[in-house]
Amino acid sequence: QVQLVESGGGLVQAGGSLRLSCAASGYAISLYNMGWFRQAPGKERELVATVFSGGSTNYPDSVKGRFTISRDNAKSTVTLQMNSLKPEDTAVYYCNARRAVVDYWGKGTLVTVSS
Repeated sequence: QVQLVESGGGLVQAGGSLRLSCAASGYAISLYNMGWFRQAPGKERELVATVFSGGSTNYPDSVKGRFTISRDNAKSTVTLQMNSLKPEDTAVYYCNARRAVVDYWGKGTLVTVSS
């Protein structure tokens, strides 16, 4: 059974940092594009970082230069290092694994950034 479990969320002051981790089990993440999404109250879920199966990464402008995604296929983990956090980064952060039409999601971890 495929499972994604996020950890590392919490409360941080603006300007601070957090490191989120996603532990995958039940499949080989090396075959998947891995991503982090977030959803703030009243807003749609949005993509914040992708690390493709080949290792390249992609970020939207809203987090570029502040967030860094990385993967360790041997440990089946994906991390999201978030620096210079802003109150608008407050959201539930979800780990995602995607390959063709297959999508797996974790249950999310809450990040709250206070001003």
